[in-house]
Amino acid sequence: MSKLKLPENVPSENHTLINDQPWHSLPADLILSQQDVEKTQGLTEEDAQKRILVWGENRLISKPSKTTFELWLSQFNQPLVYLLILAGTITLFLNELIDSAVIFGVVMMNAVIGYMQEANAIKAIESLARILNINATVLRNNRKRSLPAAELVPGDIVFLLSGDKVPADLRLITTKELRIDESTLTGESLPVEKNSAPLPGDTPLAERTNIAYSSTLVTYGAAVGVVVATGARSEIGRIQTMLAGANILDTPLTRKIDRFSNQLLWAIIAVAAGTFAFGWWKGESLLNMFMASVALAVGAIPEGLPAAMSITLAIGVSRMAKRHAIIRKLPAVETLGSTTVICSDKTGTLTQNQMTVQSIFCGDKTWTLSGEGYRPVGEFASEGQRINPLDAPLLTECLKAGLLCNDARLLEDNGRWRIEGDPTEAALLVSAQKAGLYYDEIAGSFPRLDALPFESEKQFMATLHGDNGDNSPTVYLKGSIEAILKQCTECLDDNLIVSPLDKEEIHRQVDVLTSRGLRVLALARTTLPADSRYLEHEHISDNLTFIGLQAMSDPVRPEAIDAVAACQSAGICVKMITGDHPGTALAIAAQLNLFPAQNEQQRVISGSELTKTPPEKYAELVEKYNVFARISPEQKLNLIQSLQGRGHIVAMTGDGVNDAPALRQANIGIAMGINGTEVAKEASAMLLTDDNFATIAAAVEEGRGVFDNLIKFIAWTLPTNIGEGLIICVAVFSGALLPITPLQILWINMSTAVFLGLMLAFEPKEPDLMLRSPRPPDQPILTGEILRRIVIAGVLMLIAAFSLFSRELDQGESIEAARTVAVNVFVFCEIFYLFNCRSLTKPFARIGLFSNLWLVSGVTLMIFLQLLITYWGPMQQAFGCTAIGLDEWVLIITSGALLFLLIELEKWVFRGK
Repeated sequence: MSKLKLPENVPSENHTLINDQPWHSLPADLILSQQDVEKTQGLTEEDAQKRILVWGENRLISKPSKTTFELWLSQFNQPLVYLLILAGTITLFLNELIDSAVIFGVVMMNAVIGYMQEANAIKAIESLARILNINATVLRNNRKRSLPAAELVPGDIVFLLSGDKVPADLRLITTKELRIDESTLTGESLPVEKNSAPLPGDTPLAERTNIAYSSTLVTYGAAVGVVVATGARSEIGRIQTMLAGANILDTPLTRKIDRFSNQLLWAIIAVAAGTFAFGWWKGESLLNMFMASVALAVGAIPEGLPAAMSITLAIGVSRMAKRHAIIRKLPAVETLGSTTVICSDKTGTLTQNQMTVQSIFCGDKTWTLSGEGYRPVGEFASEGQRINPLDAPLLTECLKAGLLCNDARLLEDNGRWRIEGDPTEAALLVSAQKAGLYYDEIAGSFPRLDALPFESEKQFMATLHGDNGDNSPTVYLKGSIEAILKQCTECLDDNLIVSPLDKEEIHRQVDVLTSRGLRVLALARTTLPADSRYLEHEHISDNLTFIGLQAMSDPVRPEAIDAVAACQSAGICVKMITGDHPGTALAIAAQLNLFPAQNEQQRVISGSELTKTPPEKYAELVEKYNVFARISPEQKLNLIQSLQGRGHIVAMTGDGVNDAPALRQANIGIAMGINGTEVAKEASAMLLTDDNFATIAAAVEEGRGVFDNLIKFIAWTLPTNIGEGLIICVAVFSGALLPITPLQILWINMSTAVFLGLMLAFEPKEPDLMLRSPRPPDQPILTGEILRRIVIAGVLMLIAAFSLFSRELDQGESIEAARTVAVNVFVFCEIFYLFNCRSLTKPFARIGLFSNLWLVSGVTLMIFLQLLITYWGPMQQAFGCTAIGLDEWVLIITSGALLFLLIELEKWVFRGK
């Protein structure tokens, strides 16, 4: 974004007000006044639109990308191209004008193809990056809204929660145990504790604890802040720090191929130099030996390989995006093919994340609720009898607790109900509204004064509420049964009278509910002194009053059952790691068929049991169990490390702040695109836009397909290079004429790579792709089987081309006719071998001729081009070819067919092995 011309009274620096006082040195109230905004109202939409015209969108200035000319020039920055340019220049000085023109023409064609490929890849990656833009929770028109961060303007009131990425530079107004990871800005690895107190004006950036800087990550707590700088005027924009500066097209596989190509290049140059020296020593002319050496060097290099790699990977990324998997780090495409274990969260990934409260237990009674989804219509019943919930004081209190200790919102649009916020919290709103309790009414009578947001370490949320009847403020809590119950010392009876607490009975009820696959939340309350306006953890560390349990269903995704089965068939172990109760995890896992042949009691292990496990038995236990319940984020990291220590390639899903270390540790970290925090997304290699486990299975399948097609291309292209290199060597060492010239080799390599080889990138996935075992991560690209086939095919091409070339000369045909035959032998052998390579193990008959129409079209076009080079005058003159007869075509096609049959025979012979 270009820099705006600002009015004179608008500050041009990111951290300075009109009177040159830094934001961090001023009281929050004064800043709100300067920004002309009320903390409780926020900006109006009209104000925001005016300000965005002045300040522009909240976007960082993009890292300057290559210009069109720079991108074009970069296509010539390759060792092979240097060699071709050198050869073209020398042939020009030797007055070989046609040869020189064609060499430079091939160089230009290669540059055009490379430019188009790279430009399209960059556009595709940029379009995917736009999907990852963050949202911010903003107060506009006295209403909380979720807006794209790009729409923020100075003066906006922004709410921060654990897991958020800070969307702009904020002067903090209120904080609650806020800690922010500022490593992207300051390099400090530990999160910084924040507050809202003013600081001296000369406080260094890293010590400005009342400022939340754009692009930093909230790791704990909550806060409210006012935007003081956006876009290029934010601190991170001012120093031009960009998080996405790496070249996303670079992967371990492509680096291996690049190294392989460069090593092969220098090896071929050495062989070409030796061939040149040998021929010169035998008395051949320097010109002839130079052309032979150039032919050898050009023929042996698979110049189309790097382009094919990038295109195949880009196609894989595009296919995955269509199946709701966004690849953030391209190596994940390769790694997916090697995945042996998938560690998946339960809620929203294996289940639908559409919570519906079905049972409520409080006092000594259990109530059931009817209704599905988020439509707040349903009936309450106890022991089969319908009741009015408002006639049961304790039930009403349990519903009210879930309603007030809640940050979700239930909205109706044209008769359809939708939620904003967490589905679990939304289920509590729905259950309360079914009873006639509405949030606005209840919150009006019991206004929220303060809150402690949910943190995975604490496993609960708490809110402090005033009472318009001037009673003492009440704290309501909701969370896991373990976290809440251990802090409770009493409970309420049916008439809201404090009674003794029977924890064993509550645990029995929890076991009953979780055995049905229900997710159980406990609710409790306590009161604080009348003058209390703030809530701290020490206020609720003990002496809580237990209210009851709300148990909700979260149905298993039907497609997840099939996806789990597909992964298991592919040799991938699926492990469920959840923070939920062991009983709930057990019931859900049974529906998903996650269990191997084990005893019922051994099917689930809890985090507390793992903690007690001796280190020497830990890895064995992790390998043994497939269901882990009540697991903390730290234990997730330990589980991943343990599995990797046993040689597994691990994919792991996560959505919370504290999942980030495990996501980074995993070979493929997978973040949730809908419910995932920005911290989790930043740490991931892949993002699920639908939060669905089936998408992971689909991505594994696509990853395997991508790698499969890459190997097919390598297996197809290298025999031609071997055959061309060998035919030149044989000719030089036997004293024969060159069967193919450098120009003809360039034609063969470039045309077939584009019109034949690249069509393998569109090859459909083989039906048994997900029935194969995972590919060992240390397995080389060229396995023994592939190398054997490459050598066989290369030698067969050499024999066919040299034999028919010699036959033509023996029958008195011209050198041009003999070379035309040799060129067509190579091309048609490649065409027939292309059909062999559509599957490296299965016979061609199982693949079918028309299952890849791109390939059929490429073959058709390649045959047409060969007819042009053989019979059309201008191309005959350019490439030194001439017309040939029907007998030659019969031999050429027979050579290709024999190659095809011999490779199919080789597949059959070695298939069982």
